[in-house]
Amino acid sequence: MITDREKILAIVDNDCLAVSDAIILLEGDGFFRISKAVRLYNKGVAPRIVFSGDIVDYDYGSIPFSEIYPLILKEGVAESDILHEDKSKNTKEQAVEVIRMARERNWKRLVLVASHEHQYRAYLTFLREILDSKSDISLYNAPARNLPWFTDAGWGTRLERLEAEMERIERYTAMGHLANADEVIEYQRWKEAQLSA
Repeated sequence: MITDREKILAIVDNDCLAVSDAIILLEGDGFFRISKAVRLYNKGVAPRIVFSGDIVDYDYGSIPFSEIYPLILKEGVAESDILHEDKSKNTKEQAVEVIRMARERNWKRLVLVASHEHQYRAYLTFLREILDSKSDISLYNAPARNLPWFTDAGWGTRLERLEAEMERIERYTAMGHLANADEVIEYQRWKEAQLSA
């Protein structure tokens, strides 16, 4: 029998992808996530990129939007297609602010870009906010991949950070900040039904 954690990992890691309203590029992990968001934009997955977060902490890979913005432009993303959600200071706040933005703009589909070790907690946090706000938003997981697991970019190796993420998932789930396995399964069932409708 597989555990709830294994179910979550399998579903989130193997999510489907659909044409969406916005690509959500989560702040953090230095510059590693940018190319994934830009590739999705250039492939026509969504007409805009939302950079979410306003933390500046170089020691932990939190690069300010002012340094991210010109790199996104350089990759061919139109200035008018780049938005900055600048209120959030952590993943939970990112979820609250982005889902609020989506609801205000009537966006129905979002693509979430985090790094592969952060994708699970990020997805579960955003899903919690979608469920709590009773939104009919479809959230698709599209993490940056092909990132080195054993190179320390200055804020620990990805393998070390994955272990810390799993501990946070346990802690934040117990606090009610993350969607649980049953919710992930039901949401995935609903989301796949939307795609086939």
